[in-house]
Amino acid sequence: MPESLLCGLIGTGIGKSLTPAMHEREGAEHGLTYLYRIIDLDRRGLTVDDLPRLVATAADLGFRGLNITHPCKQRVLHCLDDLSEDAARLGAVNTVVFSDGRAIGHNTDWSGFDRNFGRGLPGADLSDVVQLGAGGAGAAVAYAMARRGAAKLTLVDADRSRAQQLRDSLASMFPESEICSTGVDRLGDVLSTASGLVHATPVGMLAHPGSAVPQEFLRPQMWVSEVVYRPAETELLAQAARAGCRTLSGTGMAVFQAADAFEIFTGRIANADRMIAHMGTLIDSEDRVAAAGATA
Repeated sequence: MPESLLCGLIGTGIGKSLTPAMHEREGAEHGLTYLYRIIDLDRRGLTVDDLPRLVATAADLGFRGLNITHPCKQRVLHCLDDLSEDAARLGAVNTVVFSDGRAIGHNTDWSGFDRNFGRGLPGADLSDVVQLGAGGAGAAVAYAMARRGAAKLTLVDADRSRAQQLRDSLASMFPESEICSTGVDRLGDVLSTASGLVHATPVGMLAHPGSAVPQEFLRPQMWVSEVVYRPAETELLAQAARAGCRTLSGTGMAVFQAADAFEIFTGRIANADRMIAHMGTLIDSEDRVAAAGATA
């Protein structure tokens, strides 16, 4: 009889997440009876204050694990028995696995970005990297870039104090890298010598269209990596392609973080190529439905 397991995703505004479909399809490919459920705080009239009860209830009901998203990645820390090294260093968890009566927190946001980056931009110049955005996703991405060996990493954010706080945290962990921070008013200056740009703000998402980077700041010598994955080609990536830059979509990051979580939950190696193809199919299907609705 196939092994069965139950997992879930906790967060707000996650009703249309593609994560359940990705996990369940990959589980089926491994011969698992795999159920993955959405626990949307908004829809259930809950808040982050309910996290301890939700995590404990999931454990009691036999969940194998939980994925955790906004706004719970830091608040969930207090509900756990232990953390992986990377989750502890980041101070954020997006994956919880229940094992031997204990809840263990992991972070696959950074590893998902790292795997996507290595696959999509092999040989990328890391001598002078600029990252726009120092929020939740930005912290994981900056950690990945520093861990990958960026010689210089400049963090840019509209909130200078947030950029400075992340800079200080990373500088203590990666003393071999030159890590700086500044405000968005200096974005053009720091990009004038940059070897690459990582974009980690919500601008470019379906709900926040546009680009956070003026076209004239982009040079053909740069690579541009995106964190936003829906749409797969953001306005920034379109601008960068027109400027002659090497580009990388955020879609792969979304898939690889899911693949890493799948492996933590199941103990089985996920087929990332298969999951990427499935993600593309899911996004194409949603785009067709949206287009049909717009013309109805």
